Amino acid sequence: MTPTMFDGTTSHDIDHDGVRLRARIGGSGPPLLLLHGHPQTHAMWHAVAGPLARRFTVVAMDLRGRGDSARLPASPDHALYSKRAMAADAVAVMRHFGHARFAVCAHDRGARVAHRLALDQPEALTRLMLLDIAPTLAMYEGTSEVFARAYWHWFFLIQDAPMPERAIEADPVAWLREGMGSRFAGLGPFAPDALAEYERCIRIPGSATAICEDYRASATIDLEHDRTDRDSGRRVQAPLRVLWGAQGVVGRCFDVLALWRAAADEVSGRAVEGGHYIAEEQPAALLAEMLAFFGALPS
Repeated sequence: MTPTMFDGTTSHDIDHDGVRLRARIGGSGPPLLLLHGHPQTHAMWHAVAGPLARRFTVVAMDLRGRGDSARLPASPDHALYSKRAMAADAVAVMRHFGHARFAVCAHDRGARVAHRLALDQPEALTRLMLLDIAPTLAMYEGTSEVFARAYWHWFFLIQDAPMPERAIEADPVAWLREGMGSRFAGLGPFAPDALAEYERCIRIPGSATAICEDYRASATIDLEHDRTDRDSGRRVQAPLRVLWGAQGVVGRCFDVLALWRAAADEVSGRAVEGGHYIAEEQPAALLAEMLAFFGALPS
């Protein structure tokens, strides 16, 4: 990662129950955690992290199995990559920096981690912003042909090992570039330094296993957790703001606000111009939304 991508921040390796987690911290003020999506790393926040650090203590971490965090082996129940395990990682990272309560902005896979964090440890969360997802259970249960064709990777990556792993490992950079480049905006919005970082990290041995296990967990153990919460009436209590790409798949296939209002107590949100990668396609719009939503956080 180039030094200028996150000026004024420091990088840390944090151990959580034997799992090494990479996180970057900078700024001052109320704590704000940033969680990335697939197939990215915490570098996806490079366009907004600096301005946010003028108002907040910003922590951007790599999820387990991604970036420079540890890659774990596969397990029969996929629990090592459950969103519950990743949510516990996030809480451990924030406690390492002295923050028992904090806000979260999260995208894609990281947003699914943040959703689980809000349900498992509501006392840790002050406010929550989720980018371009609907609840995982609702998306699986509401799968249409249009969604399945657009999000085919959801159904490919959950196949038994080692077939999907082999497909990624055959040319991990091509997997990344073709996957990201096939979305609405192509590869144009991605800064060269950020794209190079994504490419470096997906080449790290064990990345393909981590990717597949993440998606397998979402289709198995994570759904069990989600159904248990739904059956018990557990909902997201923190104020929730959801944004989705106006030209993306999620908003085209799902009623995003309705699905989140069925799962959370206080929900607002809207579509923003562009596709899936909001932080890199529309950083100015995202920054304005974040400052408005998180600006009233207590120090």
